[in-house]
Amino acid sequence: MIKSEKTINGTKWIETIQINAEERATLEDQYGIDEDIIEYVTDNDESTNYVYDINEDDQLFIFLAPYALDKDALRYITQPFGMLLHKGVLFTFNQSNIPEVNTALYSALDNPEVKSVDAFILETLFTVVDSFIPISRAITKKRNYLDKMLNRKTKNSDLVSLSYLQQTLTFLYSAVQTNLSELDRLPKTHFGVGADQDKIDLFEGVQIEGEQVQRMFDIETQVVDRIDHTFNSLANNNLNDTMKFLTIWSLTMAVPTIITGFYGMNVKLPLAGMQYTWMLTLGISVALIVAMLIMLKVWRKM
Repeated sequence: MIKSEKTINGTKWIETIQINAEERATLEDQYGIDEDIIEYVTDNDESTNYVYDINEDDQLFIFLAPYALDKDALRYITQPFGMLLHKGVLFTFNQSNIPEVNTALYSALDNPEVKSVDAFILETLFTVVDSFIPISRAITKKRNYLDKMLNRKTKNSDLVSLSYLQQTLTFLYSAVQTNLSELDRLPKTHFGVGADQDKIDLFEGVQIEGEQVQRMFDIETQVVDRIDHTFNSLANNNLNDTMKFLTIWSLTMAVPTIITGFYGMNVKLPLAGMQYTWMLTLGISVALIVAMLIMLKVWRKM
């Protein structure tokens, strides 16, 4: 979808969302955007990048934003969005229709302090970077809950939730790192040439916000990994205890089986003719079981 033109202090803004083949052709024919550029900026597998075409004087920005697969389960991946400055017109590409990107764009548009297209771009990036913070806080809350539940009683649903957290953190932490790396590089590119104090302040603001988000996800990733390692250790210890119990129990049950099996043979055996031989076999079984348990205790196998 190609939305109607808007203006940012005299600069035209063309917003696109999930464009199809016909709309791609419109961008090529009506606005003169190269087909390769459109393919690049709408590719959902692209990573963070900034490209300046010295011949066309075009500037292309690609950044990653969080994309919810299931908000309730905190399942997130990341998807790219693009901004293109082409012949004095700003084009934005949100091919995955990411809500956080739409919010960031219109938040920058409604900001009275945004007085240039460069400020609009940086304010949009700031808000997109900021959109990772609520997810990090939700992960912290979920992580605390899972930490308590796993220490009380392990459920498969809790293990699945912990796995989802690890996957989400992997995607988001990687995106935060690549975004921050590009934000640090941006002032040194053509986009940062001749920046005035206001633009320098915007650069610093979005970089500081990116570093804060990176620290938050770094901490969360480490804590969730430690919880997972701790749980695995507890699970292994519990399994060892269970196997020890089953082994001892099987040895205990083997003793009376041997005794009763021996006296159950259809041949004459010592003491087999006594009236209370069954009590004798029971006593022998109990004595051997007690002796075996004492030996295991002495050998520290229990």
